[in-house]
Amino acid sequence: MRSWLTRLALLACAAASLLLFHDRLPSGPAIWTAATHASPAWLAVVVVAEWLSMAMFARLQRRLLLGGGVRMPLGRAFAITYAGNALSTTLPAGPAISVVYSFREYRRAGASARLATAVVLLGGVITTTAYTVVGLVALLSEPYSRAPAVAVLAAAAAGIAAVALLRRLPRPQTALTRLSRRALRSALRRPRLARLIRQLRGARGVLALRRGDWGALATLAVLNWLFDILSLAAAAKAVGIDLAPYEVTLVYFAAQAAGSVLPLLPGGLGAIDGSMVAGLAAFGAAPAAAGAATGLYRLVSYWAVLALGWLAWLALRAGETPLRRARLRLRTGIGAIGDGLAPAGPALPATASASSMSASSMSDPMSRPVSGSISSPTSGPASEPADSH
Repeated sequence: MRSWLTRLALLACAAASLLLFHDRLPSGPAIWTAATHASPAWLAVVVVAEWLSMAMFARLQRRLLLGGGVRMPLGRAFAITYAGNALSTTLPAGPAISVVYSFREYRRAGASARLATAVVLLGGVITTTAYTVVGLVALLSEPYSRAPAVAVLAAAAAGIAAVALLRRLPRPQTALTRLSRRALRSALRRPRLARLIRQLRGARGVLALRRGDWGALATLAVLNWLFDILSLAAAAKAVGIDLAPYEVTLVYFAAQAAGSVLPLLPGGLGAIDGSMVAGLAAFGAAPAAAGAATGLYRLVSYWAVLALGWLAWLALRAGETPLRRARLRLRTGIGAIGDGLAPAGPALPATASASSMSASSMSDPMSRPVSGSISSPTSGPASEPADSH
């Protein structure tokens, strides 16, 4: 109830702002004119870049499954990625539903409960880490934010170096060890963190990943973000906005943050769009062009991806014939018996927002919550129900 009241209050503030500052906003006809005169070549780049962004995330999930010995056809991995995104951005509690949906689809592909959990969890951790790196590079590239970013990095590096030095000294080592153990015990008292640590440890035993695999996963995660940012840059270019790459990246990350902090509507509608228009205008874009660029980008990255996602969901559902469902029930029943006889593995993560930066939220970059990406995968069954639809 409190969250809904907060959303209503935010919507009321947004409506009041529109009434107060409507004369400073670009008119609808001006935005329409700018959008209809957009460069077709750059619009093609918008579409291709967004498709590549989704493709990178689908390939990342597929490679994680392969690390656990499960081969999934690329087309099915694409369909699960798009369908999970549609569930995440349109349904109430969408990120949680999307993570459970992806978990069950991985189980259908032959993954064990532990492997499906590891894929959901590590997918969120890797993509969130890549998100942080890309954002940090953008901050270091911007002249006004470079000094604060360097100061924070220097302080963090100094702290790590100081801890490493203290651990090497003979005397403080005992006190430091006691302090570390106390901190660890205190952290493990938190159920969610304790569960996350257990699952991360369990993932190492489920996934057989070599150095080359980790490099490929990191590359796919970074490209997932970079292609989505390229899609926004191409939309801006299409309407005549010329910004440096780091400026487009900062606009993108500001909009991402706004969608996470102010979740007014599903998919970040309103918060992301408004923040993106304001960000482009802050870097010198004309208001009408900023509105057109935002509209074109969101048309492709949100609405088109959403439509394809529901089509993919329907296609996956149609593929589950009664005979196949009966076989699935038999297979999962046998698997459940086997799981019961084996030592207990980790259950599906406890909350849905980070590996919600995972299976689905991560599949649509502009709908991913920034802060939740690594900390809150969602809880679910250790074995797959007979019918997840």
